[in-house]
Amino acid sequence: MSYLVIVESPAKANAIKGYLGPNYKVIASKGHIRDLPKSSLGIDVENGFTPKYINIRGKGDVIKELRREAKAATKIFLATDPDREGEAISWHLAEQLGIPAGTPCRVTFNEITRGAVKEAIKSPRCINEDLVNSQQARRILDRLVGFSLSELLWKSIKSGLSGGRVQSVAARIITEREEEIRAFVPSEYWTLDITLSTGSGDEILARFYGDKTGKTKISSQSEADEIEAAIKSGSFRVTSVKNAEKQKMPMPPFTTSTLQQEASRRLGFQSQKTMKVAQELYDGLNIGQEYGGVQGLITYMRTDSLRISDVAAAEAEKFIEEHYGAECLPTSRRAYKSDQNAQDAHEAIRPASIKLTPKKLKKHLSADQFKLYRLIWERFIASQMASAILDTVAVDIENSGYVFKTGGYVIKSMGYLSIYNDQNTDEESADGDNLTKLPAIKRGETLSTSEITKQQHFTEPPARYTEASLIKFLEENGIGRPSTYAPTISIITSREYVKRDGKTLVATSLGEVITNYMKKHFPDIIDYEFTAEMEDKLDSIENKENTIEGVLSEFYEKFSKDLKAAEDAIRDTGRVNVPSEESGVICDKCGAVMVYKSGRFGKFLACPNFPKCKNTKAIDEEGNIVEQTPIKPELAGFKCELCGGEMIIRRGKFGDFYACENYPECRFTKQKVIDTGVSCPKCSAKIVGRRGKSKSLFYSCERYPDCDYSSWDLPLVEKCPDCGDILYYRKSRKSVICKNPMCDYSREEEMTVPQ
Repeated sequence: MSYLVIVESPAKANAIKGYLGPNYKVIASKGHIRDLPKSSLGIDVENGFTPKYINIRGKGDVIKELRREAKAATKIFLATDPDREGEAISWHLAEQLGIPAGTPCRVTFNEITRGAVKEAIKSPRCINEDLVNSQQARRILDRLVGFSLSELLWKSIKSGLSGGRVQSVAARIITEREEEIRAFVPSEYWTLDITLSTGSGDEILARFYGDKTGKTKISSQSEADEIEAAIKSGSFRVTSVKNAEKQKMPMPPFTTSTLQQEASRRLGFQSQKTMKVAQELYDGLNIGQEYGGVQGLITYMRTDSLRISDVAAAEAEKFIEEHYGAECLPTSRRAYKSDQNAQDAHEAIRPASIKLTPKKLKKHLSADQFKLYRLIWERFIASQMASAILDTVAVDIENSGYVFKTGGYVIKSMGYLSIYNDQNTDEESADGDNLTKLPAIKRGETLSTSEITKQQHFTEPPARYTEASLIKFLEENGIGRPSTYAPTISIITSREYVKRDGKTLVATSLGEVITNYMKKHFPDIIDYEFTAEMEDKLDSIENKENTIEGVLSEFYEKFSKDLKAAEDAIRDTGRVNVPSEESGVICDKCGAVMVYKSGRFGKFLACPNFPKCKNTKAIDEEGNIVEQTPIKPELAGFKCELCGGEMIIRRGKFGDFYACENYPECRFTKQKVIDTGVSCPKCSAKIVGRRGKSKSLFYSCERYPDCDYSSWDLPLVEKCPDCGDILYYRKSRKSVICKNPMCDYSREEEMTVPQ
């Protein structure tokens, strides 16, 4: 008996190999093996939106190996990732390997540990066709939108652009925030802080709150001066002291989105990096024989569920009691409620084993792996601990009818704070000031004034989105799914619709143009509610509440009309102009503000007055100007045939060529050729190497076009020993052959040919 287990990644395959016996062979499909073609739509819209899948280029050897191993195996287990995408990969594998529908071949595990893998192998199930249909509907919809929009954007704006169902909405969110910031009008306000002394000599800081009617805002200096004058002539009396005990509950364990948000805030990780490192922790790492060798360290990292298994909860309880004491356990086991739209197929993200503490594994992990594992481990342990208990005090102080407030807290019981500081430990008072520890203070006590501080402020515009806040917005509004957040952000930044400014995301002029274009022609695609509703419809296919054709037909009816209208508009209005982004750098030749441009070698600065002013400056990845040393031209060794100037070697689109040093006054050029030292078989002149438009090297007579001899292969000086005809060297096959089709002379030989 021989068994074949197919997983997605080689790293996971290495981990699983050690858990199964010698009769099991574990190989990786390395992700998807089939997909829609890149060069065409690949969907038969007229026949129920039937997808036309093809084998992915470069996966031929992988597919051959899979078929060979499958043919030799008694039974096949498809153990791809436990989500929609993994189910679809298993379905494609079953199709390619000829596994009949209804065969129990699918195994899933939420964590890559010996126990989880062995348990899964014992009870394979059939491929979930509803889950596959849900993934296919999503893939087909994204192709319909992405392929059509990208083609349209190329025609109407510029080449190289792409549109998408989720990425267009994400770009809109960031663009609209930029518009809010530009439209924001700051308003003036003042704060009034009082340093007061108690009878025992202790000092407290209180802030102006308002009057007896409620909170009041000081909007001008005259108002601040008026209040200051009043309180200077009055006295401060404590009118209220409220003590309370507050419980601060721990945060739940991570989901995909909250992990990305917290890793961004605390570790500075971009979402794509977070998912890459999390995948490594899930797939399995070698943590030394003392801890079990190669194994997965966390549960599956693509989840929006807050559920954890009873086994994991019990293990956490035992660990907390042993290491932190029974007082750090809650009175009853914690259970967190997932969002109503959450897919509850997997647990929340947690360590595969609580016993594998970050300290134990530090020497076996990279710096990034250690940071993320510690974050996941500490968050999970904290989520199962008791709440922190804070003794809080809120104090009202009155003077001349004006109310000042202050407050403080003392941590009575650390609870989960003993392991996980969520960076929001300080409670907030009624007026939003952070609380601090206060000295003993009594109601009715009179306080003396030490210092009065007035300060002018202006309201700030709304903050730009960071990756963390953007992901939070997408999740709260039901746009996309956890697995799509990282690639969505990656696409809009790589396409330069959005740029990074430190940790913040800023819309570019190109992003604003595309967003406005989408608003005008495709209001549904870019609408938040419509996008969220579409996500729900795609999810409903998994529950058999909808069909692929039903969901796609309803969408495509309206989308196709919008698409045709947008295409018609191109003929009427032409291409949309994208304004160049100003750099703030002044052109040292004409005084204009230079703009950013993109070329074959990346971004550079150019004068907006081109072609009158052709000044450019090289910049690095951060946008800093790079001073370039002028390159001394290489002389060709002969004179210009028109003006007698020196000919120099220049590099062009199709390779090197010769040009006159007096360009542009003299425009004489000559193609650079390679001397092969071989005579032309037709006229006995020299054979030279040339490069055509495809940049491929070919050989021709130097007297071209008078002599039209040319060949892809290099003719040799020696003649064929069998028939006396011309011999050629074929570089691609590393062999010498005879030109005569009736002669079969050939020999293997590798030669050094002129380049």
